[in-house]
Order: sequence, then structure tokens, then C-alpha cells
Amino acid sequence: MFIDEACVTCIINQSVKVADAINASDELENSLVSTITSMSREFSFTKTPPEIAADVYEKMAFIAQKEDLYDEVKRLSTEKALSFVSPLKLKLQESSDRLLTATKIAVAGNVIDLAAAVEFDLEEELERVFETAFAHDDFIKLQTELTKAETVLIIGDNVGEHIFDFMFIQTLKELYPNAIYSYMVRGNPIINDVTMKEAKEAGFDKLCNLVDSGVNTPGFAYSRANIESQKLFESADLVISKGMGNYECMSESHRKNICFLLKVKCEVVASSLNATVGDIICKLA
Repeated sequence: MFIDEACVTCIINQSVKVADAINASDELENSLVSTITSMSREFSFTKTPPEIAADVYEKMAFIAQKEDLYDEVKRLSTEKALSFVSPLKLKLQESSDRLLTATKIAVAGNVIDLAAAVEFDLEEELERVFETAFAHDDFIKLQTELTKAETVLIIGDNVGEHIFDFMFIQTLKELYPNAIYSYMVRGNPIINDVTMKEAKEAGFDKLCNLVDSGVNTPGFAYSRANIESQKLFESADLVISKGMGNYECMSESHRKNICFLLKVKCEVVASSLNATVGDIICKLA
């Protein structure tokens, strides 16, 4: 899906969020905001929001002289997510439908999104997600595809959320042990998206096949991916896509059998999915 006017305002507002995250001086904040505002006048409406964001965040990183603009925030997000692991493991053990519970946990983690126009509280989300129905509900279709798949690719989204993805993949391996699982991450720091660094710290390299996509976008932009990732994306029996950025990049993908798991956090994505901001989505395309 391509950007529209609402995306432009959202991306400009992200420069303010970055300034707050790095405790920028007034001078640096003014430089970030004015530069991105100026860039916005030349945004191409034939690009996806993640493709635009890649250029914007590269520019902000250069101005701030900081490679990972959200490194400290990502660390804190991981710590917060880890604090929920023990009670969620207990919930999984006691669940009569472990796949549904693990899927809801993975979706709940998607609220950790620093680029979103609307922000949600992780603790509140985890309290109510198990009683919330998917606004677009292809869960049974997902379950059917998992019973058949020999190779499953999960494309990660945000740091903190990746802790819940880990639990999700653990459950998939227990329920469908004959499949080969891969977890794909971003090629370099972009917003608060998960990279090899955070994935290895969480132990994904010991859990499954861990893949660096090579993309510099906050979403899997196929044309920017390395050859290994493109081949894996093409060949996997089932792709499970986490979050809005991946949905924005792959909603019109050339391949089929992509399951989008996400929390709707902006009106543009809501409109694309015929949903409402705040809805949770399990959509198999």
C-alpha cells in the first residue's frame, strides 16, 4: 500500500518522537523537525510508508550522529516484555487452545510500535486480548495451513514484540514439530524494529533459522531484501507477517499464503483492512 496525506503528517511527527527519545537539544530538535518537514514536500506517493521512513530515519540518524536512534528505548521495551513472560507461559500451559493463545500473545506484542500514530499500553492489551475477537478472523485458515506447511517464515517487527514472537515460535515448534521455522529481521537499525542484535540476545539463533533480511525499511520491502531473504520469502510454504510495517509492504505481494498478524494503529491501515483503529487482525492472503 502506498502513502497518502495522513502518512505525511505521521512521518513528520516521528521526528518529534525521535528528538524526545534521544533527549535532543532545542537546536537539534528544530533541525530534525525542519529537515523532515522539508523532505516531506518531495515524498513520492508511489512508495510505501516504510520506504519513505527508511529515507527519513537515515537522514535523522545522520543529523543526530547516532546510528540507532532508539537503542535505549528498545532496551527498555525488551525488559518490559520479559517481565510478562512467566505469567504468559503459565497461561499457555493452562490453555485449551495453545495455538490461539500463542497467536493472541504475538498480536498483543504488536502494540510496541514507536512509529504508530496511536499508542497502546502493553499491560492493558495483554489483559484483554484473550477476550477480544479478531476483526478479520482467518485463524482457522492459519491453523489449517500450519498443519500442511513444511517451511514457515515469520517476519518480525518491533523490539519487545520479538519476545512474544519467541514464545509464538516455541509453541509452533511444539504443536507442529516437523516444520522448519525461520525468523526474519531488519538489516540495520530503523525506528524500534528488531535486528540481528536483539534477536540473538533473545536466543532466536538457537530457536530457529535466524535471517537478516538486508532491508533498511521498517517492513519487508522485497525489492530491497538480499538474495537469501528473497529466496526464502519465495519458497516458504507459509509466511507469517507481524505488524503494520510488514503489512504496508506486503499487502499487495506477488506471492500468496501470507498471514498478517497485527494491531491496527492508524486510520490508513484501518481503511485498507476495512477495520477500526484498535482492532486485531489475523488475515490470510
